[in-house]
Parts: sequence; C-alpha cells; structure tokens
Amino acid sequence: MDLGSHLILVGAGLVTLSILAGIVSSRIGAPLLLVFLVLGMLAGEDGPGGIPFDDFRFAYLFGSVALAVILFDGGLRTSLASFTSALWPALMLATVGVIVTAVMTGAAAAVLLDLGWVEALLVGSVVASTDAAAVFFLLHLKGARLKEPVGSTLEIESGLNDPMAIFLTLACVTLITTGAEETTLATADTFVRQFLLQITGGAIAGFIGGMVLVQLINRLPLASGLYAIFALSGALMIFGGTQEFGGSGFLAVYIAGLIVGNRRHRGTLLIARFHDGLSWLCQIAMFLMLGLLVTPSRLIPLLIPALAIAAVLIFVSRPLAVLLCLLPFRFNRRELAFVSWVGLRGAVPIFLATIPVIAGVDHAQEIFAVAYVVVLVSLVMQGWTVTLAARRLGLDLPPRPDPPMRSEIDLPIESDRDMAAYTVQSTSMVARRPLARLPLPEGTAILSVLRDGAMQDVTSLIRLLPGDYVLVITRRDGMATVDRLFAPRAGRALRSLPEEQVGQFTFAGDTPIAVLADQYGFRVPDTAREMGAGAFLASHLWRAPAAGIRLRLGDVELVVRRIEDDRITSISLDVAPAPSFARGLDGLVIQLGPARAAVRAAVKGVRRALGRIFETACARLVRGKAEDGG
Repeated sequence: MDLGSHLILVGAGLVTLSILAGIVSSRIGAPLLLVFLVLGMLAGEDGPGGIPFDDFRFAYLFGSVALAVILFDGGLRTSLASFTSALWPALMLATVGVIVTAVMTGAAAAVLLDLGWVEALLVGSVVASTDAAAVFFLLHLKGARLKEPVGSTLEIESGLNDPMAIFLTLACVTLITTGAEETTLATADTFVRQFLLQITGGAIAGFIGGMVLVQLINRLPLASGLYAIFALSGALMIFGGTQEFGGSGFLAVYIAGLIVGNRRHRGTLLIARFHDGLSWLCQIAMFLMLGLLVTPSRLIPLLIPALAIAAVLIFVSRPLAVLLCLLPFRFNRRELAFVSWVGLRGAVPIFLATIPVIAGVDHAQEIFAVAYVVVLVSLVMQGWTVTLAARRLGLDLPPRPDPPMRSEIDLPIESDRDMAAYTVQSTSMVARRPLARLPLPEGTAILSVLRDGAMQDVTSLIRLLPGDYVLVITRRDGMATVDRLFAPRAGRALRSLPEEQVGQFTFAGDTPIAVLADQYGFRVPDTAREMGAGAFLASHLWRAPAAGIRLRLGDVELVVRRIEDDRITSISLDVAPAPSFARGLDGLVIQLGPARAAVRAAVKGVRRALGRIFETACARLVRGKAEDGG
C-alpha cells in the first residue's frame, strides 16, 4: 500500500471511529471533545496506534484554519440581538479577564515550575482564554439552552478572547527569544500599538469583509451548491488577509460570520448546514491531531505541578477574573458562579502552546505538557458537569423543540418575504388546531396544501393533517414563529421542567393583552384590552405574582417568567397546557371583573369561618376526652 492510500485510510478511520465513539460517550454524558482528544492520544506513538507525529508547524497551520472555520460558524449562529445585549460583559472577560487569568495562573506557574516571570506569564497566557469549539459545542449539547445574558456572554467571550491570549503569548515569546525580559517603556509602547492594531484591524476587516461577502453572495449568479463554498473561501480570505497586515484574523472571521449570519442573503439554509457539518469535521480533526501531537509518557514527570496549575486556574484565577469583570453588570451570585465554572479550555491552549515550541523557547515542551494537562482536566471536570451546574443553579432553559421538517425556497432578496414548505407532524400545533385558530404572524399566508398527492383548496380547508405538505409565505421576522407552530411538541419532557420555564412563546410584560388575545384566540374583558399583558396577569391572579404562576385563558395559559421591582416584565405563553380543574376556573374569575374583589373577600370570610368552626370542634373534642378521662 502506498503512503497516500495509507494516510487516507488511517485519517478516515480515525474520524469514523471518533463519530462512533461519540455516540457511545453521549449516553454516559462524556464530553465528545474529550473523546476525540483521547482517541488521538491512543492513536499516537505511546498508544496502541503507534503513529509518530511531532510536526508542530503543521499542527499550528492546520489549527489556525480549523479555528477560523469554527469561529466563522459560531458567528453565523450568533444572533445580533444576543451579541449586542452581552457585548460589554463579554468584552471585559475577553480582555481584562484574560489578563487577570494569565497573571494569576502565571504566578502559580512561577512557584510550581520554578520559572522566570516571563516564562511563567507565558504559561498563564497559553491557558488564559476559553475555547470557542468547546464552548459552542458543550453549551448546545442536546439542544440545551441557558438563561440570558449568561449563555450569550459565554459564547461571545469565547469568540472574542483569542486575540488577547495570542497577543500575550506572542509578546512573551518575543521577550524571551530577544533576551529583552526587562520591559522598557519603548517595548511596552510597541506591544500596546500591536495590540490596538490587532483589535481594531480585526474588527474593521471583519465588518467590511462580512458586508462585502453578503453583497457578493446576493449578486453573483452561482449554482446553489456553490454558495456555501464561496462563503467558506470568503471567510478564509478575510482571515488570511487580516493576519497579513497585522490584525487579528480570528476576531475578523468571527465578526464576518456574525454579519453574514444576520443579513438577508441567498442560500441561507445551505450555508448554515454546510458550515455546521464542516465545523464538526474541523473539531474532530483538530482534536485528533492535537491528541497525536502529545506523548503521554512525557506528561508524567510534570503531572503533579500541572494538576496544581489547573486547580489554580479553575478555582482561583477564573473566578477572580469573572468577579472583577462582571460585578459592574449586575450579574447575580448564581450567574457569577456558573460563568466562573464554565471557563472551558479546549484546543486553543494546546494550539497556543505550539508557538513557543516552534520558536525554540526554553522549557517549551514543559509548557506544552502543562497546557495539555490543563485542557484534559478542564474537559473532564468542567465539560462533564456543564448541564448539571446549569440545572443546579437554575440557569437552564427547556431545550428547543426539534426543528420542523422544512424546505426553504429562495425568493428575490428585495421581496422581504420568506417562503418555506413544511411537512405537518402529528404533535405540532398546526395539527391540533383548526386553521382559523392558528396564531399565524401578521402577513403570513398558506399558499397551498398537498394531501395524499392531491392539491387541496386552502379556502375551504378546516384543518391540517399529519403528513400534509404545506407551502407558507411570511415576513422574514415571522419565520421563527411559523417554525414553532410546525415544530413537534416536546411533550412530557417539557412538562417535567419547572413551571416558570414552560411556554413556547415569550413576550415582554408591556405587550398589549389585546394583541395576544387576537393572535391566540382567547377573550378578555373589553375594559382590559388596553392593559399590558404583565399588568393584566398581575391584576387577575389570586395571589401575589411569582415566577411560574399561571392564568388560564381559553386554550392557553399565561405564565409569569420574570418580575422586576414588583412588576411582571416578562411572560410566556403555553399553547398546550395540562388539564387542571383549578386553572379552568380562571376564565370565570376574569369575567367577574369588578366583582372579583368582593368574591375574594367572601371566599376569605368563608375560609375564616370554617377555620373557626374547625378550631371550636377540636377544642370541644379535646375537652370531652379530658372530662371522660377525669
């Protein structure tokens, strides 16, 4: 067998084995990225595979490309609303937080490894940033979601903190290799200028590159299969070009992905699906390669100090950095604790640890070994417990329902409309309600319905049936709502979650109740139609509002989600509530209107009277027994 065929067989076999091992590991909750890394180690020269691999330059080059693809995909999946809402806390963590983490961890490395202050700071810099691949993957494991702004802060931090970590690593390597370990004012000025060029250059190049890429995608008449490839090549050009003139290519490609993912363009679904699969392939290949790069026998002499450095990073450096950076943004204790714990390390520290090896820095192999142990510890301890920590701290949200069976149809960009074909599923809302009572967004129309191979007359159709093929057109901002209507219901899994988290649709508390009533087909008194939904809910509850309290209105229930300053600021709407006799009386209570206060007073009076009667009966019974005993 020639060398080329051998490499193809081994590479494809490792990727296939990684995917199969991932299926098994998901059943026991093991982080997939850890599985990929361990498989790479087993395939290496110290493992059963016996594959020798020590090409750090190739690892650095491949890692750069893979991280660029992963960051571009992360930008594609980040909504602009989430980005703007969590930008400043994430930016603080990505800059000040990385510096604090590097300094604190470097101080521990100086003591534990007996290194000079620059070499110790190099160790801290290498492991200071969270890893985009690990964070993007683990925070979305099995469709899991986190309450905001925690989820967005962690994701955006991981997308923005690489430039600072790379800058600190390169600065330390430069100081060591030039012998200028005593930092002068001129040296500091040079480093500051380089950092500002990286950040501003990366941000500007990413924004301009993303806008140009969107325009080219919309204007070039390409075959449908080429749009995703064109987007990938454009992203890599933005990355490489930015790196060439001294900017941060990693920041540029993330921002370019954010621009492309939040602008209207052709081939949206094709580009998203292609890059999702490509991102998976890059993660698998990168972690396998980094696993091959390490020689486990070389880790043993440094195992104890490396474990101690990992402990300092996880339990001291990261929490202190989070506390300093997020306290001004009013994060509560539970949110601070979770962000501190989910400082996931992955491929980035190992990737950065190849830089001192390539540069020929003294103790470079030791630094690489420490980075590797830190990543293993982080994936085992933190990666294995992300979902548990979110659940224990009350920061997890219900998993998003499975996406509907949908085929997207391209329309002219200037139309401001989206068209899609759905297959109706038996547990979706559209299969459980008549067409006239479906809460379709404004400007939405069902164009055609294909049933058993025959076209149906939409104007005379009463309801949709499972298996129907439905063509829908809507405004672009209404597509998410239409997706939820056609998505299969989560069923018992949803019902098992805490009540305050149940509800497929979320609204601000000041949304007019009349808007919801007209959209979801329930009635409210005419005198209350101008009220905000939060105020309406508060005024018709039998007790003080609290998260999770419900009010039945026809076939739906309003749920209190968030209260600020004794005011309901966010509600959710459960379109398929569980049957409840008590909730069934809510409609009667609402119709009582002004008489509700009198009814409530009467009910309280009856309860007090019954309580007195019960107390009197108990007293007589006790007195009678005492007399009989006497």
